[in-house]
Amino acid sequence: MALKSSVILSCDAVSCLGTELDTQWERAVRGESGIDKLTRFEHGEDFPVKIAGQVPEFDETPFDFLKPRQMAHWTSPIFKHALLTAHRGLAKSKIEITRQIAPRVAITYSTAVGGQDAVIAADRIMQKSGKLPHPFTNPNSCINMAGGKVSILTGATGPIVTTITACATGVTSMITGAMFIEQGMADVAICGAVDFALVEPITAGFATMNGAFHPKQGQENEPPQKASRPFSSGRRGFVISEGAGCIVIASKEFAKTHGLNYNIEIAGWAMTSDAKHFVAPNFETVSRCMELCIKDAKIDKENVDAVNAHAASTRVGDGIEFKALQEVFAGNIPPVSANKSMIGHAMGASSAIESIFAMEGMKQDTLLPTINYTPDPEIEIDCVAEGARKLSQEFVLKNSFGFGGCNSCIMFKRSK
Repeated sequence: MALKSSVILSCDAVSCLGTELDTQWERAVRGESGIDKLTRFEHGEDFPVKIAGQVPEFDETPFDFLKPRQMAHWTSPIFKHALLTAHRGLAKSKIEITRQIAPRVAITYSTAVGGQDAVIAADRIMQKSGKLPHPFTNPNSCINMAGGKVSILTGATGPIVTTITACATGVTSMITGAMFIEQGMADVAICGAVDFALVEPITAGFATMNGAFHPKQGQENEPPQKASRPFSSGRRGFVISEGAGCIVIASKEFAKTHGLNYNIEIAGWAMTSDAKHFVAPNFETVSRCMELCIKDAKIDKENVDAVNAHAASTRVGDGIEFKALQEVFAGNIPPVSANKSMIGHAMGASSAIESIFAMEGMKQDTLLPTINYTPDPEIEIDCVAEGARKLSQEFVLKNSFGFGGCNSCIMFKRSK
């Protein structure tokens, strides 16, 4: 059986840069940061996290599926943002999911953290007043329910799976969608990820494990916008953020048959497991993931025009990713963009949003800047620190690495 190739039909996202994709892109090109003071919940001066990347509110009235009656029981913010991005992404694709098409539309839209906020809220009520949980508490926290709700919204009845690979979830969702298409199990896949992890114990937990940004003593009043600084000598952990991204993909044959436009193809992908440490990346398996992705794309390393890095802004993580890039590209590393410098770390949604930014950059011949950069003598890298750069890109490698040693890399190709 001949494997079918996948193309990108459309995408949509929300992030701390905004809730309209055009706005987010324009702000990113200008090198603006979406990081600010943490206001998602009340906290005291002794709370260890003070800044975050928060998705702004948006007008829900144009969307019938977000009306109060429809969303009354779906209290976790993951649902309205997953549904919003999936609805807009599908609308942009120009696909109408009819009864004939529905069985051939897969859902891999996922989440890494899920609606844990609903369980935490229910537990607090039980402890305070003894009141039993709301009947929708468990459905809100069910990790595969984001994909389930997307399926219900769109009417897609093909294969459905939740691709939980921590911070690599967004890219893994695209790889899994492409696998369904390659194997002939689907013609279309609604991919992506959503995470809203700004919940008190989760946020504080990232601090106690020394992952979240912590200011250097004497620099506590530094502007929040300066905190996320991947590959920089002064990096001090990731900034916890929120977000969602949807990517609609299809087989090239389906797109052509239905007259659907596309500019980007999935040229190759790879996944590896570190099998070493639960959070610190493994140089050997990270390097191999990149190598396998380039090999799967059937191109030479010299053909990779740019890299969209994972680059969480941690000392160990950024260092390992740089060394792996150095190994893979034999010291001749292409320009590297680190989008988390502007949008922080939206957990599983990060790699979906960053993939969307990478693909938009390919279409507009633009590399997004890595802001807040101070050269690290141990990391000699061109991370587009001077501002957005005009560059024609045919192949872009996207890296994403998650807790538990989950590595996913995907190669995007500009269609000719």
